[in-house]
Amino acid sequence: MYRKFKHKKGLNETELNNLLSNSDYFASHCFLNSNKLRQDNFRRYEMLIGLGVVDELKIQEEGSEPILKISEFLKKHTKAWKFVYLSYDLKNTFEKLSSTNEDILNFRDVYIFIPKFIFIKSAEKEELLYHHSLNSNDINEFLNLLTSATTNQAKKKNPNFKARIDKATYLKQIEKIQQNIKEGNIYEMNFCQEFYSKNSEIVPNEVYKELNNSSPAPFAAFFKEGCRYLMSASPERYIQKYKGTLISQPIKGTSRRENDAGRDKLIKQQLETDIKERAENIMIVDLVRNDFSRINESSHINVEELCGIYSFAHVHQMISTISATVPDKISFIEILKTTFPMGSMTGAPKLMAMQLIDEFETSRRALFSGSVGYISPQNDFDFNVIIRSLLYNKEKKYLSLSTGGAITYLSDPLKEYEETLLKAEAILKIFDKSEALVLMQETPKKHSTN
Repeated sequence: MYRKFKHKKGLNETELNNLLSNSDYFASHCFLNSNKLRQDNFRRYEMLIGLGVVDELKIQEEGSEPILKISEFLKKHTKAWKFVYLSYDLKNTFEKLSSTNEDILNFRDVYIFIPKFIFIKSAEKEELLYHHSLNSNDINEFLNLLTSATTNQAKKKNPNFKARIDKATYLKQIEKIQQNIKEGNIYEMNFCQEFYSKNSEIVPNEVYKELNNSSPAPFAAFFKEGCRYLMSASPERYIQKYKGTLISQPIKGTSRRENDAGRDKLIKQQLETDIKERAENIMIVDLVRNDFSRINESSHINVEELCGIYSFAHVHQMISTISATVPDKISFIEILKTTFPMGSMTGAPKLMAMQLIDEFETSRRALFSGSVGYISPQNDFDFNVIIRSLLYNKEKKYLSLSTGGAITYLSDPLKEYEETLLKAEAILKIFDKSEALVLMQETPKKHSTN
């Protein structure tokens, strides 16, 4: 299915940079980069890149038909590498749910492509591969891209972001969510807000470079599908399957990092012992365990690590690791139907939380809180959680960033609001403009056109 280049095993740093700068040459591409930051025993690849399209699947509809289409496509390409993104609204296929908020970004519900070229880098080896269907012209054009740097002449300007809802409205929405918790409808809900920039003209590959340099993350991703782009600095794994074992690593619990080493250490210790943050994390661990138990009743489920504290460029995070054994006969679709979307981005109980998310949030999540990853020829896979990410529709010149957090009965609405700003600041700082974030003073209507 894939063949090795005769005289080239890997890529040097210059060639990688050239490939990224020339990435718009390809109709679709996916750059997955661990930045050597996965601080556990579950890292399979340091970098995985898929470029160009041999075949693709585009789904943007609800109902049972998408499941059949995904299954047929995966069976058709059993021996191939698959690169995939899954939008949050795929939930509407798996449950009796709908999304009524306006969709401006227009990402697909599901997109899968079989790449023409693949670069694989692990701790043990590097491989540069091409699809067997390609001719010598295709291969030579690709090799030329590696040796020629493209200087993008597009006009750059810093986007001005606005918040979709104002501060007062955000705080009122949290009070309503807490009322639902008090009434027993939910235990916890992930509530998010969107920051957006209209008429935005950016150079996506340059923005991704800046983002990855500023906020290196273990599940970083740069994905292009037509005019739609994902630039992600995600620290979170949704789900991995490797040799019969599933791994999920939900994040719940965030604190700001400090330049002073002593102060930073104290904040980290405070996060580790914070009763509210631990309660939120443990609640999602229980949700993941329940999801795993529904995949296969005989699965052995284990909490590998509970409420571990990990440090990234701008924040400390509380991360837990849950594992489960799974028979080979269990398909990717079966696992997806049981676990998607990830509990860390919904709340508990999951179904009711998703219903309330659509009621209280004012933006369609689109690809945000969805997932991007790969499926290998061995039917192993690894997917992130799309957070700390910029979404861009080049055709519409619309740039979007969403952030949020888990709301419980003990949540302080003001602190929750400040946490969303902290997460946004870490991303928006790449535009080097203190006024990049402009909060709206009026409350827009739920279905207004912006």
